[in-house]
Amino acid sequence: MEKIAMNIEETAIILKLLSDKTRLTMLKLLETNACCVCEFVDIFQMSQPAISQHLRKLRDAGIVREERKGQWIFYALNNDHFANQLIMLILAEMETQDDKIQQLIESGKRINCDQ
Repeated sequence: MEKIAMNIEETAIILKLLSDKTRLTMLKLLETNACCVCEFVDIFQMSQPAISQHLRKLRDAGIVREERKGQWIFYALNNDHFANQLIMLILAEMETQDDKIQQLIESGKRINCDQ
């Protein structure tokens, strides 16, 4: 795949989105796990509208994608996004957030649509 250089405007938009701690943590979680809004509400101890607002910004920029599974909408990284390489470089430098998913599992709050 040919690498296309991002312009300054595109880069600034991506970096601004990633400059928010909550959104950056969301992306790190989505690096290895698809999650729904209710899981993020529990992880971040924030209101559903606040979580939805963060996800809307990421979705509108094309950084995350939605997938409906039954009554749930799951969010995942959009690996086809033009800035995916930059995003993955940043995420690779961050500590894992898998403990947050493990806490959801242990508390019985992890959504499993495969059952």
